[in-house]
Amino acid sequence: MSAAPEPLVLIEPYAHQGGGHHQHTLTALAATGASLVVAPVGLSEDLGPLACSAARIAAGPDGVAARFLLAAARTAERVSATGQRALASRRWPRPVRRIPHQITLLGRCLTEAACLRTARRLAPQAAAVVILSASEALHGLAALLGGAPHLRFIHELVTTEDRPARWLGRLARRGENRVVALYPTTAVHDQITAAFPTLPGEVRAFAVDDGRRLTETERDGGRTAFAIPDDATAVCVVGGWWPYKDIATIDAALARITAPLHVLVCGTPLDDAVLARWHRLPHVRLHTVPGPVADQVLRLVYGAADAALVARHPGVGKESGLVMDTARLGVPLIVSEHDPALTARLAGQPWVRSFPAGDADALAEALDKLSAEVPARPGPSAPAVLDLYPAAEQAAFLTTTYTCLTQECRR
Repeated sequence: MSAAPEPLVLIEPYAHQGGGHHQHTLTALAATGASLVVAPVGLSEDLGPLACSAARIAAGPDGVAARFLLAAARTAERVSATGQRALASRRWPRPVRRIPHQITLLGRCLTEAACLRTARRLAPQAAAVVILSASEALHGLAALLGGAPHLRFIHELVTTEDRPARWLGRLARRGENRVVALYPTTAVHDQITAAFPTLPGEVRAFAVDDGRRLTETERDGGRTAFAIPDDATAVCVVGGWWPYKDIATIDAALARITAPLHVLVCGTPLDDAVLARWHRLPHVRLHTVPGPVADQVLRLVYGAADAALVARHPGVGKESGLVMDTARLGVPLIVSEHDPALTARLAGQPWVRSFPAGDADALAEALDKLSAEVPARPGPSAPAVLDLYPAAEQAAFLTTTYTCLTQECRR
């Protein structure tokens, strides 16, 4: 009788911060085989589908060391929050105002270490240990405190290390040999490697393709659900309105369109004042679906749309889960030219319409043209354009990369 396969350990240390992008990837990877999901604060509502999967879920620390590390992390979070409130005034020098953010970096490191300790205790012979949303700093310290080699997806660089964090990082530099960093885009790779030139890593898309393209039934169901006539034109704006998203350009463009347009907005947080303004626009018919929503509802939103709209500020280089969604689901895309690498990848694709980032006139023109000519739907080859791998292939890559890492650690 053969032994049961060792689990692929997927760590989501900040489950409450994960959106549909993380939910889909986590669920798809968990479905590829025996998996253990470590979420120290429990699973938030938007990650709830995992509870129905075959994955084991460790919704909390396991072991004395993990509990101690997580308690220390929570203390650091409270100190950081207090410090940010106390030092919010710009009368304080910038280095002083940055101190709470350095404490946040330490708190995240301790949280990740607690997850690694839990993974080591529950799955000592894991096929791979992967932190799906890792901090952008203190990589070696997380590995040393966690007591386990691991892979870490780093999605963006938000807070850089100041002197105290750099000092801690230098003390734990040898721990970087127990880590492989995975960067979803070249831009993130370049940012992180500039700060950590000795950290092993490579570029690898985070999102995965589960092969579940939208069906005609879902497209018809989406139109019916939102009462959108078959001959009407509709776009969807999916995801929370975070600072890197250029909602102002969408706002200005919708005020300039000349053709009727249904706009489906789905996500959280949203700006109620902006939504109220869109509701009053003469050519806009607004449909709002506050998030987080179940995957079935999100598929109806995409299914109802003739195209998905993605607008970001110039220079934003992090992976767009929404762009990945359009390729895997088969939804035409209208996207800003905010990231030269992404723009180059999408150039010439018949299912893509792009516009200069921040150009409201160009976006309004693209939206008006949509009513006359809807772009072709992405075909089965579209995911490959974005290096969007099938979930099973991603799981195999993670396992192989982790095996190579552990072999290097033994030398």
